[in-house]
This record gives sequence, structure tokens and C-alpha cells, in this order.
Amino acid sequence: MALKVLSDLDSARTQYYHFKAIIVAGMGLFTDAYDLFCIPPIMRLLGRIYYGDSNKYEGDQLYEVSAVVTSVMVGMALLGTVIGQLVFGYLGDRIGRRRVYGLALMLMVLSSIGCGLSLSTSRTFVLLSLIFFRFALGVGIGGDYPLSATIMSEFSNRKTRGAFIAAVFSMQGFGILVSSTVTMIVCAIFNRASNYPAPDHTPESADLAWRLILMIGAVPAGLTYYWRMMMPETARYTALVERNVIQAVKDMQKVLDVSLSQIAEESQPSPPSYSLFSKEFLRRHGRDLFSCAANWFLVDVVFYSSNLFQSKIYENDSYLRSKRDVNAFEDAFQYAKLQAIIAICSTIPGYYATVYFIDRVGRVKIQIMGFFFMAIGMFAIGIPYDIYWDKHPNIGFLFLYGLTFFFSNFGPNTTTFIVPAELFPARFRSTCHGISGAAGKIGAIIGSVGFLWASQNKTKNGYTKGIGMTASLVILGGICILGMIVTYFFTRETKGRSLEENENEDETTGTCILRSFTNPCICLQQSTNQVGDA
Repeated sequence: MALKVLSDLDSARTQYYHFKAIIVAGMGLFTDAYDLFCIPPIMRLLGRIYYGDSNKYEGDQLYEVSAVVTSVMVGMALLGTVIGQLVFGYLGDRIGRRRVYGLALMLMVLSSIGCGLSLSTSRTFVLLSLIFFRFALGVGIGGDYPLSATIMSEFSNRKTRGAFIAAVFSMQGFGILVSSTVTMIVCAIFNRASNYPAPDHTPESADLAWRLILMIGAVPAGLTYYWRMMMPETARYTALVERNVIQAVKDMQKVLDVSLSQIAEESQPSPPSYSLFSKEFLRRHGRDLFSCAANWFLVDVVFYSSNLFQSKIYENDSYLRSKRDVNAFEDAFQYAKLQAIIAICSTIPGYYATVYFIDRVGRVKIQIMGFFFMAIGMFAIGIPYDIYWDKHPNIGFLFLYGLTFFFSNFGPNTTTFIVPAELFPARFRSTCHGISGAAGKIGAIIGSVGFLWASQNKTKNGYTKGIGMTASLVILGGICILGMIVTYFFTRETKGRSLEENENEDETTGTCILRSFTNPCICLQQSTNQVGDA
């Protein structure tokens, strides 16, 4: 029997508190995107400051941070995210979402500040300290993923739950835009204050500029710390995990018009009957955990390999002036400016297309569609790459690049964040979201580091020759096709269903992960019937 407080939560009208929760919960995603997209222009500044004697490189390879350092810096941040998702996801179910929510945010704030506060100007010390604090920042960001998704899911009503969770995730779009804007403003100010230095001269103030850009990212997150601490525990955790219905009602009176007298005599929910990763758990939820983790892994391999495109775009004189013609501040400024343009034209519209359509079209259809168009983009760039795009990275190339970004966000990049917060029982929800996200970030390491090295057509700037760009992009397109297949056969639709309906599915559906290999039509028919019964 469903508890009335949860039924009322599912049917609640949209209120001011929902929008406040979106901002507060989304600030961790904002910080994630800010950090991810401020690092490329900062690496341009670091190349000027600490690799300014690298005149042995020709053309735009001048002033580049070494390949090994770049890979370690990217990989360590993502490794921290993997650890944060697993640890904080588990703690969110073990001791409560609210109790660890502020800790994850504070870790992000302190690590962002730490990134800019290395006390030495020695290249080795600065890079090592930056790698360490980016790892710590990754742990905080990783912890925020399962907590934000779970909290927003458990606060939302069934009709708009997908849009609310997608809105939290879309805060990444603002993070990208603010990151690029802050970088441009700081670089413009320092450029003017330094009297517009010559291209071959990097003033000492550049060492302050990159630190300031990183530390500013801590400000918005820090400002929301108070509101995170004031958020009540979610009613579903209090009622279903702590089994305290009365306290759940009291907490939800901040959101809903619920009469305590109507619910005070409700019976307490039964204690859990099985544990995480028990045979019963795997029978009921193994298929869902597999689909969530596999899809998130696959999309992040492709999404985080976007630096393959970026390198080609940013080397083109049609978009950016050569490093030999601009000083350090102008170089970082034009890089951030192009990032902002791409975000405005493709990335951010993709986020908000999902917010609008997610509860109208459904998660599964959007995810399949996104994977499909990402595959089209990869094949369209990859197959003719050596014979055309390598020498003509024109507006068509930029369009296909933007297309893949748009449909990753209006597709699996967003839906893989939403679905794990809807499918699992309250006592496992945060943990399973963390496991799914951790699988995704392992894919991100493969995409951002592995494919960066694999895609090299020749040995240059510390990179060894790999399988080449064409082969890499075709493989990425194939990964998108695999994502479509996994989504079609294994992912259940959650649109319009309460979290409890998703949790209490017919037990036989839990065995689909095994049976679908021999008779996928049975599993597909069960999923169709489940949606129809909602």
C-alpha cells in the first residue's frame, strides 16, 4: 500500500520550492561544467607561462603543455569523480541525502580554491598541486551527482519529475557559459593592465590570471551552501528508509499542503526484505543497473572524446588566430569565446530541449534518438576525415561538431543522469545512481585520454602514433549504435510513473537481463506492458 505522503508528493502542484531546489541541487553540476570548460583556456595560459621555452615546436604546437601532463590532469579529475560517486552515493543511502549533501559541496568549494593557491611558481610544484586539487575537486563533483539527482527525483511529482531532474542537469550549460565569460573578462582585464604585451612575451601577471579564473568558480557553489543545509531530508528517505512517516510529513509541509492529522495513523512501511547485490536484488533490479551503467559508460566515452574535434577546430586559422600572432591573454580569450559560441548554439539548446520534451516524449525515445544522431555525426566526420575534413575543417565540420553536442544533451548525456534516479528502491537509489555514474566516468577517462592518444595520425608533441582519427571516429560511431541497442532492449520507460511504481514492478522483469539475450521480444513486450499499465 502506498503511503499517503508519497501519493500527495506525486500529485503535488509545482511550487516555488521546486525551482529553489533546482538551483540549489544544480550548483554542483554548474561547478562541474565550470571546471571542465575553464581548464582548456587555462592550459593555454599554463603553456605560455611554464612551457614558454618550447621553441623546438613548430606552428601552433608552440607553448603546449606536454601530452603526459595533460592526460594525467584530465584523468585524475575524472578518477576523483569515480571515487566520489561511489562513496557519496553509498553514504547518501546509508546516513541520508541531506547529511552528506553539504559535505560534497564544501569539498568542491575548498578544492576550487586550492586549485589556484599553489604557493610556488615552480612548474613541477604548480602542476602537481593542480593535479592533486583537481582530483579532490573531482571527488566532490562525483559526490554531488547521485545526491542531486536523487534529491530532485524524490522531491518531484510524477508528471514533471523528468523535467525537474533535467533542469538540475542543465545547470551545466550555465556553468559552461559562466566559465567562458569569466575567462574572457579576466583575460581582457589583465591584457589591458599589462599594456597589451607582445605575442612572444608573457607577463608575470598571467600566473595570477589562471588562478583567479579557477577560484572564482567556487563562489556560486559557496553561496548555495546555506540553502543546502536548510533543505529537509526527502520524504521518501525519511518514510521508506528511516521509516518515520510523521517526520516525513513534517518535512514535506514546507513543500506541500498536507494535513498531518490525515496521515498520522498510517502504518509504518515494512523493513527491507533484501540487501544490495543480493540474489533478490539482482533478480529484481539487475537489468536496470546494467542498462543504466552500460548506457552511461557508452555515452561518456563519446561525449568526452569531443577534444578530438576541438583540436581540429582550434587549430584552424578561420576560427582562432595562430599562437604566434597573439599574446597569452588573447590566446585564452579567443579560445573561451569560441567555447561560449558553441555552447550557446548547440550545448545549451540541447539541455533545454530535453527539459521540454522529457515528460512528453519519454526517456527511452529521447535516448535512442540522441545516440542515433550522435552516430550520424561521428560517421559523417570520421569516414571522409582523411580525404576531406583534415584539410577543410570548414563551417560544415563545425556544424557536425555542434550537432553531436546538441543530440548528446538532447539525448543520452541527460537521460543517463535522470533514469538511475527513478528506477531503484529508495534505500538503494543513491548508491545505484553512483555506480551508474562511476561507470560513466570510467568511460569518460577512455574517451578523453584513451581516444586522444589513439586518434593521433603521427608522433607529435609527446603523443605517439595511434590508430588515426578516421578509425577513432568510426569506432565512436559504433559505440553510439551499441548504445541504441542497449537502450532498446534493456532500458525501461519511467515517464508518468511514480518512483514506487518503478520500484514495485513485476518481479519477473528482473530476469530480463538474462532472457533478453535468447528472446528479446519477451523482455520488450514486458516493458511495453509496464508503460501501458501506468
